[in-house]
Amino acid sequence: MINFRQPLFIAILLTYIVSAVLYALLTPNWQSPDEPAHYNYVRYLATKGEAPELVSGCYDQSYLNILTTRRFPPELPIDNICYEFHQPPLYYGLTVPIFKIRHGSLRWLRLFSISLGAGVVILAFFIARTIFPNRPEVIYGTMSFVAFVPMHVSMLASVNNDALASLILATMLFLLIRHLQEQKNEFLIAGLLGLGLLTKVTIYIVVPLVGVVYLFLKPKNWANLKRLSFIYSLALMIALPWYIRNAILYGKFDILGLIRHNEVVVGQLRPTELIAEIGGMAYLNNFVTTTFHSFWGQFGWMAVPMDSRVYLLLTLLTMMAVGGLGLFYWSEAFKLSSLERARLGLLACLILFMALAYGGYNWQFVQFQGRYLFPSIIPLGLFFSIGLSESLRYQRRWWLIGGLSMMLFWVTGNSILSGQLDKWAVLIVGLPLTIIIGRSLLARTMMIPSTWLLFACYLFLGGLTLACPFWFIVPNLVPNG
Repeated sequence: MINFRQPLFIAILLTYIVSAVLYALLTPNWQSPDEPAHYNYVRYLATKGEAPELVSGCYDQSYLNILTTRRFPPELPIDNICYEFHQPPLYYGLTVPIFKIRHGSLRWLRLFSISLGAGVVILAFFIARTIFPNRPEVIYGTMSFVAFVPMHVSMLASVNNDALASLILATMLFLLIRHLQEQKNEFLIAGLLGLGLLTKVTIYIVVPLVGVVYLFLKPKNWANLKRLSFIYSLALMIALPWYIRNAILYGKFDILGLIRHNEVVVGQLRPTELIAEIGGMAYLNNFVTTTFHSFWGQFGWMAVPMDSRVYLLLTLLTMMAVGGLGLFYWSEAFKLSSLERARLGLLACLILFMALAYGGYNWQFVQFQGRYLFPSIIPLGLFFSIGLSESLRYQRRWWLIGGLSMMLFWVTGNSILSGQLDKWAVLIVGLPLTIIIGRSLLARTMMIPSTWLLFACYLFLGGLTLACPFWFIVPNLVPNG
């Protein structure tokens, strides 16, 4: 049994904390997406003693463009940026004491979010360990993925309700995968679900997820249906006062404030407008590329992407993980127990629900921001780790060599057709290919363990996360930086 007090666990957690503190200290004020609007919610709650109302005038796209273009200069106030005032109140209520004690310090509010994020990193470890207790590469890989996606750390180091929502969702996910075996803790699950409803709308994907758990349970009987009804009923009772308040305040039975929100955010680009401007194929390419880039790291208000060479490396790792995951299900899935399959199915459902929610949001507004997928980052990290570890197994070497060779051929041919050989791209793809071929040739005299290669991949992600504040944020977002 893996002990969570082992040095590797501590090293991953400490690396997350150090990197998150760097983001909190080095990211200029308000240079995290939507941070002024979230901060103003906290300030309103702390000074007025009541939840705010989202009203017309809370969103001014032209003024936001001026602020972001000029890097939020001190002489331009952010007091009227309040388009997040429709959000549920739990996160903001928890931050009020810190706001008052530290006199509204943005840095201290960011540090509070970091502490919540540490809980998400820890729970990633426990979730992976519950599913695969004898696979340390998947356990630590999942934890590392959650701790070392640069954009994820950046968001956990800013003032917004994502950190609390992620913590509640991760806790519920941990309880639900255990519930598939133990079938207890209904009261705790219901209470957390109710608190989640009071935290952020994105956490609502866990509502159908609870139902999926009871679809997996056997036997399917009346007792299980009663348990499910109890969970939903108690959660609704916890959130009901907030829903009633919104229905009265906004009318139109707008219990989430989303109808009012869509009326207020005038000026946001709509998909139909962008498709009419650039065409369907360009729109789809932009959607996929920007989503991928911004999932890993596109800082500020989407204004600071990472280096193209970094994205190429991340694309390489992602393709290896996806290919390895396919090989895993092709050859190993039948060896899994029914409980393991149910738990992995639950994680897959969470990713599916999140993807549908992301697609639905982009059906209304052009919001190609991969950070909206972060509620599913623990399942994504677990599947990523399974796939990466599978692709790096010595037995899979010919699959990996073939895939890397095809990618090298594509990168080389594409760069030549563009008029100039991209030496960096060739090196980035060619070096791993050379290492894998060399590993195969040396296998009889010296076997390089797959865990070493996996460790190197996550060491790269950890180093990238630590480097991003200095490499991208300070030079591009700090005035005169």
